[in-house]
Amino acid sequence: MATSNVDDVKSQEPARTFTLEELQAAYSHWSEGKKGPSPLRPRDHPLLPVAGGRNVLISSALPYVNNVPHLGNIIGCVLSADAFSRFCRLRGYNSLFLCGTDEYGTATETKAIEEGLTPRQICDKYNAIHKQVYDWFNIDFDTFGRTSTDEQTKIAQDIFWKLHKNGLLLAESMEQLHCGNCNRFLADRYVEGTCPLCAYPDCRGDQCDKCGKLVNATELLNPKCKQCGATPVVKSSDHLFLDLPKIQPELEKYLEKEAFGKGMWTHNAKLITQSWLRDGLKPRCITRDLTWGTPVPLEGYTSKVFYVWFDAPIGYISITANYTKDWEKWWKNPTQVEYYNFLGKDNVPFHSVIFPCSLLGAKDNYTLVTHMSATEYLNYESDKFSKSRGVGVFGTDAISTGIDADIYRFYLLFVRPENQDTSFSWADLVLKNNTELLNNIGNFINRGLSFLDKNFGGVIPEMKLIDEDFQLLASINCEIAAYVSNMEQVCLKEALRDILAVSRLGNQMMQAAQPWALVKGTDEQKIRGGTVIGLAANISLQLSIMLLPFMPHYSKVIQQQLNAPDSCYYLVEYLICHLEAGHKIGTPGPLFRRIESAEVEDLKKRFAGKPAPKPDIPAAALSPEELEALNKEITSQGEVVRSLKTQNAAKEEIDKAVAVLLGLKNKLKLHGGAGDSTKAESNKKGAAKAKGGQKTPVTSG
Repeated sequence: MATSNVDDVKSQEPARTFTLEELQAAYSHWSEGKKGPSPLRPRDHPLLPVAGGRNVLISSALPYVNNVPHLGNIIGCVLSADAFSRFCRLRGYNSLFLCGTDEYGTATETKAIEEGLTPRQICDKYNAIHKQVYDWFNIDFDTFGRTSTDEQTKIAQDIFWKLHKNGLLLAESMEQLHCGNCNRFLADRYVEGTCPLCAYPDCRGDQCDKCGKLVNATELLNPKCKQCGATPVVKSSDHLFLDLPKIQPELEKYLEKEAFGKGMWTHNAKLITQSWLRDGLKPRCITRDLTWGTPVPLEGYTSKVFYVWFDAPIGYISITANYTKDWEKWWKNPTQVEYYNFLGKDNVPFHSVIFPCSLLGAKDNYTLVTHMSATEYLNYESDKFSKSRGVGVFGTDAISTGIDADIYRFYLLFVRPENQDTSFSWADLVLKNNTELLNNIGNFINRGLSFLDKNFGGVIPEMKLIDEDFQLLASINCEIAAYVSNMEQVCLKEALRDILAVSRLGNQMMQAAQPWALVKGTDEQKIRGGTVIGLAANISLQLSIMLLPFMPHYSKVIQQQLNAPDSCYYLVEYLICHLEAGHKIGTPGPLFRRIESAEVEDLKKRFAGKPAPKPDIPAAALSPEELEALNKEITSQGEVVRSLKTQNAAKEEIDKAVAVLLGLKNKLKLHGGAGDSTKAESNKKGAAKAKGGQKTPVTSG
């Protein structure tokens, strides 16, 4: 008998001793559970909340429409949300699972320029690609939409007007880069230059790909317009800001009482949110000088669009509105609806602070996020996923690898980065497939059903349970209960291990009883052998139910091999004898195939990509006169910083002064300077955003 050789804590735990009451309960559930009502309800669309029921609204972070999602993107939001959504359905909860593509903003405009298409054509192209990828991965959305719709404009502008009416918008003049050649202000991703923090020469206007730090486009050294290559200049542009400080007390009250108090938030989601609140919220710009986006309806700002992180989360609402005209029953029903949001940790503050503040500020009884499940990062082998360098598996690549979608689902959920960054590893995928799937689950189910087919004509025999069977039922029930608890808390990795533990218990039963020997013995031994095989068939059915959120295709295959009726396809906390004596199973067959090392070595080479570009390309040296002038500026700015610290000035004012000093010193380093005498300051945080003008409440309309 082959069993898993994976070092799993559950397999090392000593057998539990059960009380007489627990054993009796296990047998009662086994024999009588089938007579109880099924918790499942028909899924007739459009799905709407039900009074008195458990109504669960599930969203996964809307993927940008400008690229193909990689495996890290997929596990970070849509796959994790899909596993939880399928669990909710198995439990009979009234749930709605939605997603769609985030289509507005700079990323779309730059991709359109790159591919020579219009923004609308880019959105149509990549929305279809995303849907194709998710369909292949068996992601079962109740609705999959997009943000570039009339409903998005209507709802986003309505929320904006309510914020305006409630005095929560500020007007401010803001410094931006302007390209005279293109005659427009350049949004962050329209600018490239040298990073002011690490001197990487190909830094974007919002974030450096080398050091990972956030930057402002106006801080770039040697900035260039990405479209025409011209050097932009700094100019002022009027923008609107959401007055987050005014809303912070209400947000904190909600988080403390409802979200953190009653909801389930991952540690990183709580930590990131609390750090934003601890530092004090600042007004947030919600407009951009772009053309592709939701138009700002306020007079004086009609040439602008909403900033993507104000606009995009509203997409959850507008996608629901495109799904059903009764969308408010989900989104303006906070007392009856639980809202689960699945996302990567980099998106947390926009969903835990900006979006809730927008809804709270609108004062329109919106449903706010109750539970937030944020993953850490999934890396690829020892590298990061990179489309430009060809590193890692992207959605369209996975389809061509010859490995089933459910195998990817199983492995990605097995290594889901719930508490720390993890890595996709081909060698580890082979190990998990060949041990946990092939040798553990696959071996147990195929061995038992093949034996049933060969020795009993595929018909479940009479079953007479004995004491050791009651112990087995109680042990399995413990794992099922743990599985349900872990899924409720969105601990998907642990729930997957509960499934593997149930299969191990089945394998241990088969190995200890040896039904292949019993069927050759006395009549009593033959009955015992039939009992063991009947138990094995019902455990196989239980595994198919528990596997559904993780491996929906293979779950259905097991169901077909068992010829199990749909009426037994629901999840309770205990094992039920659904397949009674006389039930005829279908045709058994192997579930999983062995993946050979040579096969994945080829895939590993295929997706290894090119090495990262070498940074720190030196720029042209300054003349002696220029160097002297720059050193004088550094000395003068150093005095400003020291003076502010001596006077105990506001932290924000000190940070801005340090940012200027850092920029000057990095310029010196970049252009061949010999260093400076204020090295201690170089360890301070990077440049804070320098904004010109004074914020004033928006009163015009």
